[in-house]
Amino acid sequence: MNKSFLKFITDFGPLLIFFIVYYKSGKNLTTAIPPLIIATIIAVALVYFIEKKIPYVPLIGGIVITLFGGLTLYFDNPIFIYMKPTIVNLIFACVLIVSNILYKKNFLKIFLQSAFQLDDIGWNKLNFRWAYFFIFLAFLNEIVWRTQPEVIWVNFKVWGILPITFIFTVIQVPLINRHKL
Repeated sequence: MNKSFLKFITDFGPLLIFFIVYYKSGKNLTTAIPPLIIATIIAVALVYFIEKKIPYVPLIGGIVITLFGGLTLYFDNPIFIYMKPTIVNLIFACVLIVSNILYKKNFLKIFLQSAFQLDDIGWNKLNFRWAYFFIFLAFLNEIVWRTQPEVIWVNFKVWGILPITFIFTVIQVPLINRHKL
C-alpha cells in the first residue's frame, strides 16, 4: 500500500466517517462520535501493523478523540468534542515551542527529516511557523464553535481545516526551498 495513501486514509478516514454518520443520523453528535472513536483506533492500529512502528501523532490524536468523545457522550455535552481540536492544536504548538526552546530539540525536524533536508535556520523557522499555525487553528476553532451553530462547526471541522492547512503548507514551500541542503 502506498505510504502517502495510507497516511491520507488513516488521517482523514475517521473524520469522513464522522461527517457521514453525523448527517445520516439527522445531525446527531451522540450517534457520530462512537464511529469516530472506533475508526480512529482502527486507523492507528492499521498504521502500526503496516509500518511496524507506533504512529505517535495519530496515537495522541486518537487518545484525545477517545477522551473528549467519551466525555461528550458521558456528560451528554458537546462542549468536550468542540474543544478537542483546540486542545490538540495547542498541545502540538506547545510541544514544538517548548522542545525547541527548553530542550533544543526540533520535533518538526525529527518527524520530517526523511521527507526533506534543511539547514538549522530553516528547521527553526519552519518549526515556529507550524507552532504559530497550530495556535491560529486553536483560536479559529474556538471562534467557530462559540459563534456558529453545530452544523457549521462540523462542516468547518471536516471541510475548513483541511484546505486552510493545505494553503499554509503551500505557503511554506519558498522557505523550504531557501533553506534546502
